[in-house]
Amino acid sequence: MAFCIAVIGKDNAPLYLATSDMEQELQLQYHVHAALDVVEEKCLLGKGAPESKELYLGLLSSTENHKIYGFVTNSRVKFIVVIDSTNVALRENEVRAIFRNLQVLYTDAVCNPFYIPGESLTSKKFDRSVQKLMNGNV
Repeated sequence: MAFCIAVIGKDNAPLYLATSDMEQELQLQYHVHAALDVVEEKCLLGKGAPESKELYLGLLSSTENHKIYGFVTNSRVKFIVVIDSTNVALRENEVRAIFRNLQVLYTDAVCNPFYIPGESLTSKKFDRSVQKLMNGNV
């Protein structure tokens, strides 16, 4: 289902990045980092709006092969998901469910007392859960 899932910190440093296709890893990372500009732009435009608990940004960009979706939390942690664009059966509410599940997984990982804020996520449980999420099992 998903080719790449990225968790980006508030200073635009990647906290976690997983790809399902290792041959396209560099290209997918480029798409994620290019999408950060769109995320920043959408966040600046929405600054006048009341502060919401979470901000689903929707489709950030689309290429022939990939669709890139974004989500920002109230703590400015960004979630970027790159999905195969040939998957026409994927609906908007399914993408929102991916982000909800990803946020729950991220919250569980950073609530660990041994996690140091700002460091990359190295939890094996988080990694396994994200891999399941990328395969569409969650």
